[in-house]
Amino acid sequence: MVDTVNSQKPGARWLLPVLLAVQFLVSLDMSVVNVALPDIGGGLGFEAESLAWVVNAYALTFGGLLMFGGRLADVAGRRRVLVAGFVVFGLASLVGGLAQAPGQLIAARAVQGMGAALLSPVALALITVNFPSGAARSRALGLWGAAGAVGGAVGVLAGGLLTDWLGWRAVMLVNVPVVVAVLAVVRPGVPADDRRGSGSGPRLDALGALLVTAGTSLLVLGLMRTETHGWTAWQTGGVLGAGVVLLAVFAVVETRVRQPLLRLGILAQGPVLAANVFALLMSAGQFAAFYFTSLYMQQVLGYGPTAAGSAFLPFCVGVVVGSVIAARTVGRVGSGVLLLVGGLLGAAGIAWFAAAVAVDGGFWLSVLGPSAVASVGIGMCFVPLGTAATYGVAPAETGMAAGLLNSSRQVGGAVGLGVLVTVAAGAGGDGAEGLVDGYAAAYWVAAGLLAAAALAAGALHGKGALPAETPAGEKNPRNSGERVDPEVSRSTHE
Repeated sequence: MVDTVNSQKPGARWLLPVLLAVQFLVSLDMSVVNVALPDIGGGLGFEAESLAWVVNAYALTFGGLLMFGGRLADVAGRRRVLVAGFVVFGLASLVGGLAQAPGQLIAARAVQGMGAALLSPVALALITVNFPSGAARSRALGLWGAAGAVGGAVGVLAGGLLTDWLGWRAVMLVNVPVVVAVLAVVRPGVPADDRRGSGSGPRLDALGALLVTAGTSLLVLGLMRTETHGWTAWQTGGVLGAGVVLLAVFAVVETRVRQPLLRLGILAQGPVLAANVFALLMSAGQFAAFYFTSLYMQQVLGYGPTAAGSAFLPFCVGVVVGSVIAARTVGRVGSGVLLLVGGLLGAAGIAWFAAAVAVDGGFWLSVLGPSAVASVGIGMCFVPLGTAATYGVAPAETGMAAGLLNSSRQVGGAVGLGVLVTVAAGAGGDGAEGLVDGYAAAYWVAAGLLAAAALAAGALHGKGALPAETPAGEKNPRNSGERVDPEVSRSTHE
């Protein structure tokens, strides 16, 4: 796989390991601090209502800056942005690990999220540009998706182990040696950016970047507030409304600027739109489902943090299995079929969670069985999602497409968590029985979201909007002789 890349881009021997490290680290830091929160609160003197910002600060800046990070990679160069992202992420991890006050740690987590928002879109863009279509790209996308899932699951386990053995500061400082090791191989391992003149490349849409960052951040912040303030409180509605207005203004602005941050025409390409709709719905169900699984194991079954983290490891194996299946079959059956089958399998696994969750439940029936089914299905979706999200996209816009997909996943996860926490609270009651009733209701809704994503993918596939894997740009109008807007053509020249 890597040899195939080397034949295309000399010196790219370490490209795939670097990109897998990106996905692993970004996902790891979404979950690694969760288990350590009680120790962090006691160690730094956090007030109870502010402790959640150790998690929220990262999620807020990460979600808000993904579109900016993706487009910045197109404009400034992918390797440059990759290096900058690692430096920002590593320094923020060091500062966070040495923090002496709550505000210092929250600020460090926010800067960590900024670094992650630079790194995450670049990984998908570099895979699309450097790996030729077919088996090489499919394997790379499968490993890319699996690295993200494994990072999230390992983060829960690693958070418990590091906190128990070395203290909470270790969950931040553990990133530093990893970042240093990866930076050592970025320059020789990642192909240099091709710049043929200072005026030849696209420019950054500063106004668009400001609007989408502020709008997305406010949207994510509003969704975070639903758990404490509810959906009808002004603290929630006002923030959500402001976010929606800013995103609407962003959409208008993007139709009027010469080189937009997000060229809205990219969504007119069926596979790109289908991938983002699927990612939004799948993430809304998946993120919330595993949030409730963690709560169920600890609050009902009585698992400790380390045991709960270990229970997620079979999910990692299932994701790898699903990714391998997708990588080997996407070229024959197409993205649409895999998204349909994978989405329905994931929905079936989460429905199993809903049916099996019980006060007297056990690991084998209530956790392992549904995790195995859901994880294989979800793992089958990563390869076709990466393929469809960049289908027909010009090389100069791959960062844009990657940032859009990652934004859809992040916003979908935030929306799903906010909605399903409300569902669980409304359907639940007091005691363990009440918790189980609430979790079951949330699981059923999550399963419905994944099923809706699968059926939407199946319908679009039936209309020809999700064909088999094709290299980025192969069926783009720029390469087929169709009419192209000259402004778009100039803005995507590389």
